[in-house]
Amino acid sequence: MDEPILPVGKLPVSLLARLLGDIPVTDPNVLVGPGIGEDAAAIRFGDQTLLFKTDPITFVSDEIARYLITINSNDIACMGGIPKYLLVTFLLPEGLTTPSLVKTLFAELRGACAEYDITLAGGHTEITHGIDRPIAIGFMVGTLLGDCVVRTSGARPGDLVLISKSIPIEGTCIVAREKSRESQLDPETLLRARNLLYTPGISVLKEARIALEQGGVTAMHDPTEGGLATGLREIAQACGYGIRVHRECIPILDLAETILPRFSIDPLGALASGSLLVCCKEHAAHKIISAWEKHSLPGAIIGTITQERDMILVTDGNDELLPEFVSDEVTKIFSR
Repeated sequence: MDEPILPVGKLPVSLLARLLGDIPVTDPNVLVGPGIGEDAAAIRFGDQTLLFKTDPITFVSDEIARYLITINSNDIACMGGIPKYLLVTFLLPEGLTTPSLVKTLFAELRGACAEYDITLAGGHTEITHGIDRPIAIGFMVGTLLGDCVVRTSGARPGDLVLISKSIPIEGTCIVAREKSRESQLDPETLLRARNLLYTPGISVLKEARIALEQGGVTAMHDPTEGGLATGLREIAQACGYGIRVHRECIPILDLAETILPRFSIDPLGALASGSLLVCCKEHAAHKIISAWEKHSLPGAIIGTITQERDMILVTDGNDELLPEFVSDEVTKIFSR
């Protein structure tokens, strides 16, 4: 019997978990190695701990340098670090790459590095056969902000689950940018949706730092591909417990409610960069949300870490399983 073809997106968690389980990590200086839900690697060098992250940008075709820096920076911040250095690989499509395209990519890269105070330390650029759009792959190095690495696996039963802003900021922005002609939206709505990359933006550096300053944080996670539902599942997988989330508490972006139904996209399963998931002790939850609000960052308590390993979404008072998305919902716009 032929093996099934895997869909576009992340590898299935069960398969990835088995593969990672076969990788030995014997060096005691590797504080956080490969694991489901862990946003970056943490390695000790003498009395200093460095954070390492690599992530590609494959869903978007414009402003990929900004996406690249923001997404990689977010994962460094989720581990309690400060992003510092970046190496970039640009793979450019054969037959479509012009000097102007390359100059634009590098101009965007310089601008985003300056905005985030990131040092571009090197990389690689080539024109590649077999792709139809530019692909950017980042490798970022960060330094630890405090004394301890924040691990996704650190969440414990009784911890509350918080989210910043609303979902899905990145997914809605990408749909608006990639399918503007098919959305049949008025120009003002379309412009607002395209500008989500800047307002409120897809960076979570600010809210991650603020949350850590309040204390009581046990885990942080950046819900990217697969959206909020996948991010919650990754937290549960990493910590070995369950999650109970209330649908009515999940803040949905108003633009998402306008745009995503046109493409049959479930907001729970669409790229959610720009929102930060924080697990914290009960006493710290309102302190964190109040501190966010003082910086014009809305936040909400959406659930709890549970002893039972079930992943529950409470809807209208009824328990149901948290939906599982084999592929990110945004991929629907590329398969039409």
